[in-house]
Amino acid sequence: MKDLADYAKAQKTTGLIVVKDGRTLIEENWPLSPGSEQFATLFARGTTSTGALREDVASQQKSLIALLAGIAIDRGLLDVALPVSSFIGEGWTKALPDQERAITVQHLLEMTSGLKESLEVEAPAGTKFFYNTPAYARLQRVLEVASGQKLDTLTRAWLTGPLGMADTEWRRRPAALAQASGNAWGLETAPRDLVKLGELILGRGKGLISETQLDAVFRPTATNPAYGRLWWLNNGEWWIDVTSIRHDGQSVPGAPADLVQGLGAQGRILGVVPSRKLIVVRLGQQPPDADFRTQFWHRVMAALRAAAPRSARR
Repeated sequence: MKDLADYAKAQKTTGLIVVKDGRTLIEENWPLSPGSEQFATLFARGTTSTGALREDVASQQKSLIALLAGIAIDRGLLDVALPVSSFIGEGWTKALPDQERAITVQHLLEMTSGLKESLEVEAPAGTKFFYNTPAYARLQRVLEVASGQKLDTLTRAWLTGPLGMADTEWRRRPAALAQASGNAWGLETAPRDLVKLGELILGRGKGLISETQLDAVFRPTATNPAYGRLWWLNNGEWWIDVTSIRHDGQSVPGAPADLVQGLGAQGRILGVVPSRKLIVVRLGQQPPDADFRTQFWHRVMAALRAAAPRSARR
């Protein structure tokens, strides 16, 4: 695990955990590097009792929202085939009324709203993958209306409370970050809490979300085989990234095909590989390596091979 730890540390990682078969193989916490004042102001929110940094984990929040949506469906509170406007009212986009009514909750979950970040129409709903955080952010209000509860309250009651994610909460972002991201609310959490979210997936929902809804979260979409409902997948022959560029092959070459990831800006990773009972968490700052995620997973898999019993390597 030393090569993985050394690489992660050099890539401005603040928290690294690898759990295999329920056993923690490595857990490291590092302080912010010098000159990180802006990151500290925008993202850092103190430390946990174990010394890990609590961070606004950027778009990793989307993956938690997807699970909450699945729970809402299980409880009969949400129908993803309904228009978004049936929950939050009309006029939430800059589209014509008929175009807006065509945008369903499922389209927001799959990043196929057809909207630009300005919420103007670019394509018919459901026809094009476009990674759109301002449009996604409306799901927070959809869940509040559907459940009759505030986002932090329902998150605690449905998910983070039962899982024991004591260091996780929603908090309003600093104005500069809210404006830049198009999302006023940040999910603050820590590495060990994200491991617990990974355990939910390995445990097939742990009775909190049905297997049917869990499968729906990780079902590839027609417009991007590497994307389900706000989670990144690795089993497609091609994929589209957050900048709308299409690539051939897996999204993470060399990683297991059943890898699912909750990803966030600054190289945040929650990776789960059900076939190997593997959970990997990486939090921190923007990595210097432009090919970070591929190189990171290359080292994770190499570390696992090195740590495996000799008989298992044959």
